[in-house]
Amino acid sequence: MKGVAARYPVFDVARNRLLNVEGRINACRVEHQGAPALEYESADLLALTAYVAYQSRGLPLAASIDGPARASFDAGAALYRRRIGQVDLACTQCHDRLWGRRLLAETISQGHPNGFPAYRMEWQSLGSLHRRLRACLSGIRAEMWPYGAEQYLQLELYLAWRGRGLPVETPAVRR
Repeated sequence: MKGVAARYPVFDVARNRLLNVEGRINACRVEHQGAPALEYESADLLALTAYVAYQSRGLPLAASIDGPARASFDAGAALYRRRIGQVDLACTQCHDRLWGRRLLAETISQGHPNGFPAYRMEWQSLGSLHRRLRACLSGIRAEMWPYGAEQYLQLELYLAWRGRGLPVETPAVRR
């Protein structure tokens, strides 16, 4: 499994959709083990995702945006730049223009996904990147999509591409 998580999300041509590590785990469970899919944010799925990602710890992010993944990448890039929510903000406004500055008690990050799933002090538990993205959407009072939604996967691919070359740090600890 070494290096697997560093390449995700990937476009699965057979399923005609983007899959992150969580999606691949659930696809394997359903198709190869005859087991039910695990719920997003469940302790079991987070633990398996962290275990798989840990096997890539220290390796550089290297998600591919070639071929059929390109449309998902472009959609993720557009989402990253689109102003949404009652606060009318885009991801780029904080994570590109204001990174390193403070927002209340938090330092604004560059939004890199290389530590997820991560243990966040505010959660007092391990959480997925989708959980973190939902927290951002909540903060700008935007509609939150369900866990595993295509929009999160598209953003996840775009963020993985932005972070290419950064080492996988899973499971990271974040404030």
